[in-house]
Amino acid sequence: MIFTIFVSIHLVEEGMDFRLKVFHSVATNLSFTKASKELFISQPAISKHIHELELQYKTPLFDRNGSKIALTRAGELLFSHTNRLLAAYRQMDFEMNLLTDNLSGELHLGASTTIAQYVLPPVLSTFICKFPDIRVSLLNGNSHDIEQALRDGKITLGLVEGDARQNTLHYTPFMKDELVVVTHTGRAFARYEELTLDELCRLPLVLRENGSGTLEVLKNALAGHQIKLSQLNILMQLGSTESIKLFLENTDVLGIVSIRAVTRELMSGQLKVIDVEGFTAERMFSFVRLQGQNGGLEENFIRYMMK
Repeated sequence: MIFTIFVSIHLVEEGMDFRLKVFHSVATNLSFTKASKELFISQPAISKHIHELELQYKTPLFDRNGSKIALTRAGELLFSHTNRLLAAYRQMDFEMNLLTDNLSGELHLGASTTIAQYVLPPVLSTFICKFPDIRVSLLNGNSHDIEQALRDGKITLGLVEGDARQNTLHYTPFMKDELVVVTHTGRAFARYEELTLDELCRLPLVLRENGSGTLEVLKNALAGHQIKLSQLNILMQLGSTESIKLFLENTDVLGIVSIRAVTRELMSGQLKVIDVEGFTAERMFSFVRLQGQNGGLEENFIRYMMK
């Protein structure tokens, strides 16, 4: 489930027809109520702007079914154009501000759970200090959620884990990561220093949820040894690494998580890594953008993280 860590709600770029901004917000959220809250105008005003657009183009932009709405074919076409218009305004602001070394604007990021919790916080803290006029928002979810948010126009730059790739998106690797088998030092499996793959398949495991980049990487690494996820003894699947760490404290079970997510627990002696003979699960964290989308504050942030 995606949730907002810090939200900058000033979506509206100057100079663009306000009715199009209203439409873009409704189309992104598929909700008149959410658009009203996002743009700080009343819901009747939102409905009025949409009605005016539908009169102007002489076609419905949304199918209405009770409290639910969906884009019509005309709505989908207009949404694709408003996405490009908003991107063009952001690019214009970025390039104009470069002339005066005055970077400002809005940066809408989305990051998969491991990156959002363990990689981004120190980077964001220094970034906003260096560029105080840039308003940063961050959506957090699993890799599939972030890629969908990018396609829906809710974010303009994603940071994801995992090996899956979508044809409509462009990926740029920026950091290497490794999945490790861990257990709590106070539990029964702490006696192991190394496991065979057969033992890993037999012993109870707690893993990340379906759709997470972590599970995708594990699945691919096991496939290299002709092992399917269904052959593992999966006791539980949880939606965050923090949940897995708490589960390990109270259950005789093994977890498979990013090494970056357990650094503190390994140093404090709460958790230990157990090697698996002949098995590694490595991955790259990657930036992800829509194909053909370049420049803007997103490009500046990419350069900042990769310097």
